[in-house]
Amino acid sequence: MPPELPEDDANALVELVEKVGLLRRDLQHRGALDAYAARVSRIEQKVLALAERFDTSQPALAAALRTAWKLPARSLAFRNAEHQRPEPGTEQG
Repeated sequence: MPPELPEDDANALVELVEKVGLLRRDLQHRGALDAYAARVSRIEQKVLALAERFDTSQPALAAALRTAWKLPARSLAFRNAEHQRPEPGTEQG
């Protein structure tokens, strides 16, 4: 079982995976993914293996890593929504 990853490091890791996932999606939309299919496949294997390592110790991180890879736009939108949410006890207006 991997050691507990601090929240800042976990967020940075999710952001990295998200960026690579966005790059993969862009390559796919441009029709260029075939040229990099083997490399992207190996990256996917590593990302999913990493997520699996955190399944028991940090299940939220594991889920965030999978979402960041498979649905990077959703992951980014979710993080943006979380960032814009007001802190408890503060007023918005």
